[in-house]
Amino acid sequence: MGNIPIMCITTTITVSGADALTFLQGQLSNDMTKLPLPKPMLAAWCNPKGRVITLMRVDKQDDNIVLTVPAELKDDLIRRLTMFRFRSKVELDPGTGTQTVDLRESIAGGIPWIGADQSEKFTPHMLNLDRLNALSFDKGCYTGQEIVARTHYKGESKRRTLAFDSEAPVAAGDRVSDGQRDVGEVLNAADKLLLAVIPIAKSGDALSVGDVKLTPRPLPYPLS
Repeated sequence: MGNIPIMCITTTITVSGADALTFLQGQLSNDMTKLPLPKPMLAAWCNPKGRVITLMRVDKQDDNIVLTVPAELKDDLIRRLTMFRFRSKVELDPGTGTQTVDLRESIAGGIPWIGADQSEKFTPHMLNLDRLNALSFDKGCYTGQEIVARTHYKGESKRRTLAFDSEAPVAAGDRVSDGQRDVGEVLNAADKLLLAVIPIAKSGDALSVGDVKLTPRPLPYPLS
């Protein structure tokens, strides 16, 4: 197949109104009061069980906050965010344009892509979001915060996102095996490069996806 880039489509949601920042501070995993920053902030939106609905980039433009999200999730995100709005002075407006993300570059950077197939399956720690500066542990409450904080303060997550090269292409959702049983799942894959969520204890084992052998590759950031 060669090193063929796999492109993922993103779009934007513009959050405006007098309560926009306060509203997002109570929903997203990072500290909105730090905006604006030199480059967009990485943040997750979690469900009440602490599972990541999606990962997004957050930027402030004038008085508005712009969320860059997977295009396939845009309508559902707007619908669900609106349910949390209550009486807040907040408007959620979908963007009209799209952009592409090179999935191969994202995988090489150890940054997960959380689209519809990955939504609400993993906790932030499983996705290494604490290592990607996508979590704040001193900002106060947000949706799913109690479970996220408990994982953080009680010790390291037992499952993490690790990077691998594969002998042949595999697909997101494929099961990772230690030869005896399934121990994890392919999170993202592009050509023969992939991220998989597996137990840290299994990171040194001989792993495979079906008959396809996996070779560990270093992440660009430490996990400990």
